[in-house]
Amino acid sequence: MTHILAIDQGTTSSRAIVFDGDIRPIASAQLEFEQHFPNSGWVEHDPADIWVTTVETCSGALARAKIAAKDVDAIGITNQRETTLVWNRHTGEPVHNAIVWQDRRTAEICDALKAAGHAELVQSITGLLLDPYFSGTKVKWILDHVEGARAAADAGDLLFGTVDCYLIWKLTGGKVHATDATNAARTLIYDIHKGQWSPDICALLGIPMAMLPEVKDCAADFGATDPDIFGAAIPIRGVAGDQQAATIGQACFEAGMLKSTYGTGCFALLNTGDTPVTSHNRLLTTIAYQLDGKPTYALEGAIFIAGAVVQWLRDGLGIIEGAAETAALADAADPAQELILVPAFTGLGAPYWNPQARGAVFGLTRGSGPKEFSRAALESVGFQTRDLLDAMQADYAGTGDTVLRVDGGMSASDWAMQFLSDILGAPVDRPVVAESTAKGAAWLAGMQIGVYPDMAGFAATWEKECQFVPQRDDGWRESRYAGWKKAIDATLSMTE
Repeated sequence: MTHILAIDQGTTSSRAIVFDGDIRPIASAQLEFEQHFPNSGWVEHDPADIWVTTVETCSGALARAKIAAKDVDAIGITNQRETTLVWNRHTGEPVHNAIVWQDRRTAEICDALKAAGHAELVQSITGLLLDPYFSGTKVKWILDHVEGARAAADAGDLLFGTVDCYLIWKLTGGKVHATDATNAARTLIYDIHKGQWSPDICALLGIPMAMLPEVKDCAADFGATDPDIFGAAIPIRGVAGDQQAATIGQACFEAGMLKSTYGTGCFALLNTGDTPVTSHNRLLTTIAYQLDGKPTYALEGAIFIAGAVVQWLRDGLGIIEGAAETAALADAADPAQELILVPAFTGLGAPYWNPQARGAVFGLTRGSGPKEFSRAALESVGFQTRDLLDAMQADYAGTGDTVLRVDGGMSASDWAMQFLSDILGAPVDRPVVAESTAKGAAWLAGMQIGVYPDMAGFAATWEKECQFVPQRDDGWRESRYAGWKKAIDATLSMTE
């Protein structure tokens, strides 16, 4: 029997899922880990937490599937992107906590680079904007602020990697220092046109190129696990950043196809084929996937806070005990109140890219309570998605009559997905297998070793569980969205 183990290392938890020969999930395990907030706008992870929860969830998933490591044909890895780790190549010890993609501490570095006129160069090479979101300025910050780090890096003693790279290094016992093209494309130092690290941007940021991993296709030989970890060596054959893995898992293989994943943040990717489209609306040009040495490109819009806004209702305000409560509360909210929540807890992502912005609530009354806050929280995700799709349609004529494929934890909420369809004025398709990210990683690994079908065969297996269609008219839609845009303008005005 075929078994593929997918590792899905996320922002707030690590998961492992065992897939069978039909690319169906048969067992899984998940562990949350601590988030560290040492300063306002700073977010860190303890690398030990990332590693331990990854190993424990893999072991747990295998146990629940009632199989041993020797029964696993291959591993596929997908991961939170941009999160940055630097470690000693000899000891394996990280020199600092992992700096998470949400972290905004390098805003001043980005501002200085913009002021010096480097923004256009960076975008032309990497497809990205100068923003603290990406890995490059995080590496610079570590080398500049950790005692002895820059000297060690210059001496060739330090390695840099995104989470996939760190896990590959750890899983192979330090034998393989490699990443894939999708993760490399999120670092701010990778030339997405030439398919190599950019010496010019590395020099600009003071990053020694000896720190950088080898860049491979998404389906490739990434070594094998040390037998001591799981009891047998398991080949690692697939790697993709989480949003690209979800794009693959949703079978968005044709130009013009669009998916949106709702996890901690929300990320919409639009396949643009073999052509990298330069955005004029502050979206990102990135690599959707790379197979057989050929990159397929995408336009991406990133929202920093999606599912995290529901976590805030639970952990920050204490007005809900679980995410499942929000739909019923939202449905019971006072229709006369139009509470608008702008969840800019760590700044605003696309298309605004303002790291100084902070969250705001508009329309509060004495009658505003958990019901209204729950509705505003869910609606904020739909409004932000509308921002992204409007920008994509302006940048790329191939969007046409958009059908949005959705996945991630929040996609399970019928209320949130119906509002999304209503505010977009477009159909929203939810797949049978909601674990699109892990499924994409599993398919890459299984396809690489020949146990899963090719791209066309895999696309034919995609199944729709439910389609949400607009139930509101254009007048309602544009009125509600105009209110959101006013709230955004007011929020941004506070940063001036």
